[in-house]
Amino acid sequence: MKMHFVDYQAPGSPDVLFWNEGNAPVPKAHEMLIQVKAAGVNRPDLFQRAGDYPPPQDASPILGLEVAGLVAWVGSDVKGWNVGDAVCALTNGGGYAEYCAVPHSQCLPIPEGLDFIQGASLPETYFTVWSNVFQRGRLTSGEKFLVHAGASGIGTAAILLSKAFGAQVFTTVSSLEKKAFCQSIGADYVILYKSEDFEAKILELTQAKGVHLILDMVGGGYFSKNLKLLSEEGRLVQISFLQGNDVALDLSLMMRRRLTITGSTLRPQSLENKSKIAEDLKTRVWPLFAQGRLKTAVAKVFPMREAAKAHRLLESGAVSGKIVLDSAQ
Repeated sequence: MKMHFVDYQAPGSPDVLFWNEGNAPVPKAHEMLIQVKAAGVNRPDLFQRAGDYPPPQDASPILGLEVAGLVAWVGSDVKGWNVGDAVCALTNGGGYAEYCAVPHSQCLPIPEGLDFIQGASLPETYFTVWSNVFQRGRLTSGEKFLVHAGASGIGTAAILLSKAFGAQVFTTVSSLEKKAFCQSIGADYVILYKSEDFEAKILELTQAKGVHLILDMVGGGYFSKNLKLLSEEGRLVQISFLQGNDVALDLSLMMRRRLTITGSTLRPQSLENKSKIAEDLKTRVWPLFAQGRLKTAVAKVFPMREAAKAHRLLESGAVSGKIVLDSAQ
């Protein structure tokens, strides 16, 4: 079976992306073939396109880590799904295409009341936030939580989800527009890091007590500031390092305050680990959409064949929320 997909022949700028035709993937026994209606756009896609984030050897080389669509085929080991079911999924690659093969345990029903575009905006960010903020970071109701880059896809999901579970949320952003956006989705305190020292501001807001948990994707110079902002028994979870991974660690500070420093990347994790995250999302998070306690934050939709435009927008930083590709356009 033939399909169209977003392709590139060599790493480079968004201009290397083009609309191509080739063979649809052949699913394995534990996989489902999804007819993709929409695909989310994430920073790892940009890194892969630029040649800085190669896919695992057993993954599709096609870009795209999250999709929503209709089940077109189910493998012999798949239970509980039928052809025609509406689904959203965390992929191992291959989302920027008309068809995508995905392990069935990484698939979830689209939350009640959401469409394909909204459904495609969820898996990569919610898998990431749930596993790092709640499983690894152990955030609980009433704790103070700081997430950097609050208007990003990850930041947006972190604000929405942590507020739904009763945390007090601090975040950093680069502009007044992004500040207003983060406030509109529930952030309690939003710091403009270009004009304010976020370390000093958060210490002021917390009466020098700091926060219980920080989710950071910046790294670099943020690392030492993050440690100073953690309260006793505080936790720092690192999920990327846009400003560099070479940092200085003050061991005495870590020991005195009994800090936990951890981190993860999602894509290389085992099928078993991703399956556990999916089960948690299905039982503990997905019902919150139907209850009105969670909402999506889709900022812009592009036709899938115009993926280059979507990449340029995300790289520009001039967007609040998620960007989604529509395969029907």
